Amino acid sequence: MLPKPAEMTEKLDSESVPTAAIDALTENDKASTSNAIISGDSTDIEKSEDAQVAASSAAVTEEDPHPVKGIRWWLLLLAIYSTTFLYGLDNTIVADVQGSILDKFGQIEKLSWIGTGFPLGSVAVILPFGFAYGSFDNKWVYVMSIIIFETGSAICGGAPNMDALIVGRAIAVFRVLNLITRFTTLRERSHYMGMTGLTWGAGTILGPVIGGAFADSSATWRWAFYINLVILAAFAPIYFIWLPAIPVIPEKTFVAKFLAMDWTGMALNAGIYTTWVMALTFGGSMYPWNSGREIALWIVFGVLLIAFCVQQYTCLFTDRKRRIFPAQFLQRRTLVLCFICTNCAATAFFVIVYYLPIYFQFVHNDTGLESAVRLLPVVICFVVLSIVAGTTMPYVGYYFPFYIVAGVLIATGGGLMYTVDETTSTSAIYGFSVLIGLGSGSMMQAAYSIGPAKVIPVWEDIPPVIGFINVAQIGGVVHSLAISGVIFQNYAFRYVSAAVKDLHLSPEQIRSAIAGTNSAVFDTMTTEQQSLAIGGIVNAMQKVYILIATAGALCVVCGALMHREKLFLESSAGGA
Repeated sequence: MLPKPAEMTEKLDSESVPTAAIDALTENDKASTSNAIISGDSTDIEKSEDAQVAASSAAVTEEDPHPVKGIRWWLLLLAIYSTTFLYGLDNTIVADVQGSILDKFGQIEKLSWIGTGFPLGSVAVILPFGFAYGSFDNKWVYVMSIIIFETGSAICGGAPNMDALIVGRAIAVFRVLNLITRFTTLRERSHYMGMTGLTWGAGTILGPVIGGAFADSSATWRWAFYINLVILAAFAPIYFIWLPAIPVIPEKTFVAKFLAMDWTGMALNAGIYTTWVMALTFGGSMYPWNSGREIALWIVFGVLLIAFCVQQYTCLFTDRKRRIFPAQFLQRRTLVLCFICTNCAATAFFVIVYYLPIYFQFVHNDTGLESAVRLLPVVICFVVLSIVAGTTMPYVGYYFPFYIVAGVLIATGGGLMYTVDETTSTSAIYGFSVLIGLGSGSMMQAAYSIGPAKVIPVWEDIPPVIGFINVAQIGGVVHSLAISGVIFQNYAFRYVSAAVKDLHLSPEQIRSAIAGTNSAVFDTMTTEQQSLAIGGIVNAMQKVYILIATAGALCVVCGALMHREKLFLESSAGGA
């Protein structure tokens, strides 16, 4: 999950709103708050806010909540922010080391796994980790998350082959927890939470640059993963010594809380995503689409999906409150539309981030660092618009226009990227990609404010709705990279095969050529054949960009179908 915006953690997150404060509100207070949020009545809003603030103040003691003082407090903050920074970093750092990895290991048919491995592991555990944070001591869940992340990073850095690298990416799941809400007062919290968004944004922006710099240096691409070990190892003493225990539901035993988890739903959920990605990415590249193995993968995926739906609907081996997927929100039109739009925003952003460097490395023969620098305009625009939208939306009140405008920007940018060929100017490509960054950034985080506001009469639904949006966001990354990988590999293979048919190359050699312009296969081609091959690869990328344009168009439709209501949303300091 990307870190949540400040307004969510400030007011709506179950971790930041004390239970005692919620309980202190009368039913009339809660109803008044809900009605004010939907109607936009400023008088009711002020009254309901006063009631919440008074209740919260009564629940929060006068004591300083900082677990440590002085320089140790600032070091603890730095340690917590480092995990947010690394999460942003790992979302984009591999976008610019793909070429170096393919040069080392080959196996272009597994290219999409480099990108999907990390979000695949995340989306498989994001809901279980959310349950764990609400049930077990947060310190040790947090530390365990870091240890798992470090293990996966170590496997990636030392990977002897592509399969090991993919496994490492899947293991390196990381759940960022806003522990800041535990250690700050209501008055100061927004300032500290604003830094969460800034550190994530810094990591997202610097990811491609750091990855490209390592790929072009003697350190090699492996240090794009080893850097996680160095940074987190430096802060390890702080996590163990100064980070205090944060018990949750202390009256229940560990065994009772462990058994309360929806293990059946978790297993089926992980199986669905894994078989979906396997069936999609293996088709046409490793196995023919009509092969027995490919058909078997799709059958297993379908069976797991049906089993999961039945298990969640009937609450088999669980109950409504503990089931892993908050299916109740599928009956809420606005939440479903926000889910789709968040998924589309993730699709647009990560497709352009992963494929734009490949274009520049093929067409302009850029190094990893050079192609990373070319990503900065789109990534910076994405981060800035995430902050601007979070600040502007509360003043506008209506949320549907943001989705419509964002969809138009994405659809326009995706359509223009479809026209890009080997002769397109760099400035034009910058302009096209910036439109995508502006559109995806302006709505990527909006649902984290809208969702809680829509369910606020039912306070216990706030954590599940956050998990619902998390699945949309991270799931969008998984789906988009898997689908775009299939499109790119299959079309590139077809076009390059036609371009070099006179060389009578084997399928493996053709896929090797697609792996990079430095491959030995390119050395056997004439200049004209190289030009035709690169043209074929660029044409394959054009097909990938259709995915972005489609996502934008879908956002426009969803925005038009949203309620014309005015929500009261607090201003966001940014964040992802």
